[in-house]
Amino acid sequence: MKMKKTGMGLVIPKKLRIGGVTLYQRGGQVIGRVSESNERRSNTLPQFIQRQKMRHTTALWKMLRFCELRFTERANAYQDFASIANGLPVVYVEKTRMTDASFLMPGIPVSNGKLPTIEQHLGEVDGTPALITNLRAGDMNHNERLWLYTAEQHIEGDLPRVRFTRSDVVWQMGAFVDGPLILKGDEYADPMKGWALVRVVGDQCSPQAIVTRCTLYQQYMTEEALQTAAKSYGGLTNAPYLSPR
Repeated sequence: MKMKKTGMGLVIPKKLRIGGVTLYQRGGQVIGRVSESNERRSNTLPQFIQRQKMRHTTALWKMLRFCELRFTERANAYQDFASIANGLPVVYVEKTRMTDASFLMPGIPVSNGKLPTIEQHLGEVDGTPALITNLRAGDMNHNERLWLYTAEQHIEGDLPRVRFTRSDVVWQMGAFVDGPLILKGDEYADPMKGWALVRVVGDQCSPQAIVTRCTLYQQYMTEEALQTAAKSYGGLTNAPYLSPR
């Protein structure tokens, strides 16, 4: 884009495109013209799948970024998050809802760093629902903190949204008397919630992702959901079969 320096020292572009309108200077005047193309945007099945993934990644990040986060392995936190979240299962949502729709599913990343990963899964201990980990007393540093991320699937009107919170887990050696650290409580049986326990030392953390029993997202992975979503974007380009094979 060509730039023009004004007498006030400001640098402005000679052309600026906003909302389908191109603004440019001519003879000291600002002129606008419609710049929308009538040519249909290519939307093959692979392109559509990737766009749906990226839209969902962005929607998840919009909800997660309100928590204190540790993503330290790339240029910025969002790039780090997106590089991992792009591997999540693809969910198909209509155009009018995709910007804000987000789904609780296993594997949503909440941190990425160089500390050892905590293996964790949901189960029962002595008949009580629990988040079971492999973290033992000998693994912990005296200045280490544990952050627990909780994700909860909400349905707001007809819009699915995941909301995240973060809390500190107060630990002491006594918590490891019977072996690895286990967090117990009835909440760990909730099918609309998920959790991830993260190790934190200074700016460093362990790479962790959500574990959950939630299956709502699976309704948005079907052939019917794909067809409905694709139709809302004007259909697919040169694709006689919709199902990804």
